[in-house]
Amino acid sequence: MKSAVFMKNPSSLGDMTKVLVSTALGREKADLVVRNSKLVNVYTRELLVGIDVAVKGDRIALVGDATHAIGPSTVVMDATDKYLAPGFLDGHVHVESSMLTVTQFARVVLPRGTTGVFIDPHEIANVLGLDGVRMMLEESRGLPLRVFICIPSCVPAISPEFETAGAEIGPKEIGEALGWEGVVALGEVMNYPGVLAGDERMHLEIRAALKAGKVVEGHSSGLLGKELAAYAAAGMSSCHESTQELEALQRARLGMWVMAREGSAWRDLADVIRAYTARGIDGRRFVLVSDDRHPEDLLREGHMDHILRRAVEEGVDPLAAIQMATLNTAEHFGLDRDLGGIAPGKFADMVLLSNLHEFSVDAVIAGGRMVAKRGRLLVDLPRFRYPQRARRTMNVGGRLTPRDLTVRAPLERGKVRVHVIGVSEGKVTTRHLVEELEAIDGEVSPDARKDIAKVAVVERHKATGNIGLGFVKGFELERGALASTVAHDSHNLLVMGVNDHDMAFAANKLIEVGGGMVAVGEGKVLALVELPIAGLMSEKGAEEVSEEVVALKEAWAKLGCKMVSPFMTMSLLALPVLPELRITDKGLIDTVEFRRISTLVQ
Repeated sequence: MKSAVFMKNPSSLGDMTKVLVSTALGREKADLVVRNSKLVNVYTRELLVGIDVAVKGDRIALVGDATHAIGPSTVVMDATDKYLAPGFLDGHVHVESSMLTVTQFARVVLPRGTTGVFIDPHEIANVLGLDGVRMMLEESRGLPLRVFICIPSCVPAISPEFETAGAEIGPKEIGEALGWEGVVALGEVMNYPGVLAGDERMHLEIRAALKAGKVVEGHSSGLLGKELAAYAAAGMSSCHESTQELEALQRARLGMWVMAREGSAWRDLADVIRAYTARGIDGRRFVLVSDDRHPEDLLREGHMDHILRRAVEEGVDPLAAIQMATLNTAEHFGLDRDLGGIAPGKFADMVLLSNLHEFSVDAVIAGGRMVAKRGRLLVDLPRFRYPQRARRTMNVGGRLTPRDLTVRAPLERGKVRVHVIGVSEGKVTTRHLVEELEAIDGEVSPDARKDIAKVAVVERHKATGNIGLGFVKGFELERGALASTVAHDSHNLLVMGVNDHDMAFAANKLIEVGGGMVAVGEGKVLALVELPIAGLMSEKGAEEVSEEVVALKEAWAKLGCKMVSPFMTMSLLALPVLPELRITDKGLIDTVEFRRISTLVQ
């Protein structure tokens, strides 16, 4: 049976000094002692055998022999033959991309050994602004999972000239939010072209973070050489967008933290970690992160435990891998006084492991209390109810008709040349293609035989009536349509298909249910994932959401798509800061030249 609801505010080390000293010396007795462990010491990268750890309150008082700290009321855990490691930290994750609330996310990852996450809630921020960020911060209070906030820097991701977001966060708002308790950084500055061009707004945001003593998180896809140096000179501390060894190497050499990402769709760890394993450089600037993780992957593969396994599979020594998921992360965010290792004065966030290759988690201690054992959560989590304003975000202005999705041609019949977004599985970037399609009765239609589908972005925040129309190649759709309100980063209503009737039907279904993801064939719903919170998250548990997501994957396959994680690839079609061609509610965006272009080649 689970214990009472877990609600505990973290202590301040300054308030605990006397009691920790007294406990370490045995004058007071420990609340918890973990005995006879094989301690993973991340400070010296060594394994120490037969080590006790004494805990008072939520902090560690002693590492060594704790016999003198055990009293009649001390809880003693025998860790013989077990490895005791610091709780795992995810240095960069968007909880919204799991489609779970913070509470439901914590319910899944805590038993896997994750005791802290650094979240960038720019998904909900693009829908609800700072109000949405505040909701997630409030939800995290009292959870045994430590949740640190990186305030979104790019809301919207790019100029309103190119897209319509649900909210706007500028330097003034960021300056306010940087003072909130639990905020540790300015979130990923993905508008790197703006930084390099000297955009005043971007530099005001960066300046506010630096003056507040906060870390500035980076996002610099493909930048190398002098452009990368210029970006780093603006105070960028990290980058999670490295996809190749050279990118990782250059960032490490410039003093940036290299975030090796292994998510559901973007599995870059194998290439990125070679900068460490193949070249023998120091690994203390490497941090393991997930970025995005879907519920079925969290349940089936795991969270940071899975990423640690992958790092070891790629040749990283297990102790070095644990450093990359604990101490390195804490040091990057300037929180290593409290987190990241097992040492006196630190928070008692620890993981008992059966081995150091499979990272099988036997028990999890968070804040000095055992919260999970053998994959089962032992504590009840506080309930949080999102307000109605977070559930009413489908402001489209009315139902769509197939005519709303028509691409007009300059001729009644014949061939026309069109700009096409080219996608590849597992790739963040797209290709800017030019293809020929047939015009019939003055309309340009998609062509499944050429693997060309139509794509539309419908503005859903302000009822502007904006609809951007274009074409996409690479999903291999044979029939039907798909729609999603998970459409980075403005999260407008994104629809893709090979006929306008199914596309309109799919869009209207999501308008009806308040957002989510849907697959449609011949006017029937094949699979639906309802995400009523900001059109991004469900309050259901991970198991139920996972079943719905798996059904959606199966529906994609029935429509012809064989990608492993197609909805993640689809969701990035609308992100106008990534090369080479994207689509928003304002139309097609050439993200190399940063200009709007017509669907038809002029």
